[in-house]
Amino acid sequence: MSAPRPRDPLATTLRACLRAFAFVAAFGAAINLLFLTIPLYMMQIFDRVVASRSFDTLLYLTLMALAGISLLAFLDYQRTRVVARVVAHLDRALGAEAFERAVAGALRGRSYTTEALRDLGAIRSFLGGTGVHAILDAPWTPIYLAVVFLIHPGLGAIATGGALLLVVLAVANEFATRAPLREAGMAQMRAMRRAEASGRNAEAVVAMGMMPGLLGIWSEENAEMARQQDSAARRANALLALSRFLRMLLQLAFLAAGGWLVVQQELTAGAMVAGSLLYGRALAPLEQALGAWRGFLVARAANERLGRFFADGGTAHAPMRLPDPVGHLEVDRLSYAPPGSDSLLLKGVSFDLEPGEALGLLGPSGAGKSTLARLLVGLLRPSAGQVRLDGADVWLWDRVALGPRIGFVPQDVELFSGTIARNIARMGEVDADAVVSAAKLADMHEAILRMPRGYDTEIGEGGALLSAGQRQRIALARAVYGDPRVLVLDEPNSNLDREGEQALAAAVEKLKARGCTIVLVTHRQGLLACVDRVVVLRDGAVLLSGPRDVVLERLRNPQAPASLPGARAPRAALAG
Repeated sequence: MSAPRPRDPLATTLRACLRAFAFVAAFGAAINLLFLTIPLYMMQIFDRVVASRSFDTLLYLTLMALAGISLLAFLDYQRTRVVARVVAHLDRALGAEAFERAVAGALRGRSYTTEALRDLGAIRSFLGGTGVHAILDAPWTPIYLAVVFLIHPGLGAIATGGALLLVVLAVANEFATRAPLREAGMAQMRAMRRAEASGRNAEAVVAMGMMPGLLGIWSEENAEMARQQDSAARRANALLALSRFLRMLLQLAFLAAGGWLVVQQELTAGAMVAGSLLYGRALAPLEQALGAWRGFLVARAANERLGRFFADGGTAHAPMRLPDPVGHLEVDRLSYAPPGSDSLLLKGVSFDLEPGEALGLLGPSGAGKSTLARLLVGLLRPSAGQVRLDGADVWLWDRVALGPRIGFVPQDVELFSGTIARNIARMGEVDADAVVSAAKLADMHEAILRMPRGYDTEIGEGGALLSAGQRQRIALARAVYGDPRVLVLDEPNSNLDREGEQALAAAVEKLKARGCTIVLVTHRQGLLACVDRVVVLRDGAVLLSGPRDVVLERLRNPQAPASLPGARAPRAALAG
């Protein structure tokens, strides 16, 4: 049984990070106490050493101060190391999960997919930056202010007033920038999705002159993002400039009041200098928090989006690993409607395939053939009915275990940036013998050897350096890599010439002989010579189903009897 997986890994991981940040806070407490070293040193220099002119006192005070700041530097270094390890743990714990769920979310048509990885990066950047240190140091501000009060109540009042002003400015910054930053983030995601979609359809965009229209839409969305970001930046910068002015004004007032108290002999010069240093240290975390406030808001919004992302669609635990499938495929009263729609794309489809059998799936465009192909390999969840492989629901199989036993060539072939060998090996470790065997089965071996670096040839992003036919054959080689038990081919000959189609038919025959169960979606009847049975779909329902020759004769002669000899219902339906 696989180890349980938390439904909300973000919350689980952040709770673990909070425990680690407790140690960071402990380091921060020691660091902030050691920051008293310099103010106390200055007080002793002015009030004792200068008055007594004692070199020995100066020497010992200096050695103690040196030991204090050395320990401070060491603890500060250790604190940054702990934070770095926490960020690395966050990346290890959530990076792979976010990637996996992003791919799965894209499959289900969700709009927020790859943005999850960007949001994870925003959280990681904030936690690894200086903003976290400012937040953890902020509770020490009242302690420093209390020490200033002990030096003199008047100075303490000025310092406390300055701290309160900075807090008010931080709150004002929050309310002033929250809405525009949220709108800017949403506009940025829309603009990026528009750009990515245009890149995927670059050929159609350029060929049909769609660039001006798409550019206009993208420019509007990008301009909206820029307007909102500019609005937030102007407000934040204005408040930041005001805070700096008030900070210097209060520092001036503090020094003036301290000088007056020294003149009135209510305060020593050393106490005044120490109080000034403590006042600066008390306000430093607040100033840093103001500077990091925008990053905090971005990270908080990213955390909210990621929380919804991880909470939606996760599994409570990974399913138990089943034995490798033999290849018996059953489709039982299968229906499917896209999420949020009541319109069925498939309506009660049923058929049964034994290992080593091949099924031809025919029907006009829009009949539901590609949808059925995706359901057969577990890419979509049925609205009703089941697809069972060796009696187990395909949707419930462990994808890591089932994936190597499934071969799939989608209608729109997508390859990955990398070498031909890595693509055929499904981007995993390359088994040279298995790669060559798969390429030979797809009749691509000789063509690959003629390429500049053979199997090590880089194919570019999406296979851009290959022709459409070459991409389709490499996708077929990828599908048959590792001797799968079930092979689903959706229009695998759409970009193949006659020679390529003959090679595909030969490959199907070889795979059948190995016991592979094959479903072949096609518009061309030339490939049907290698299938055993045929299912014809129309409007998402089975129009005809039975042995190949009988179904093809019925298609040629619509007046043939409606009951086709040799038609089989799924075992579960027969048993019911």
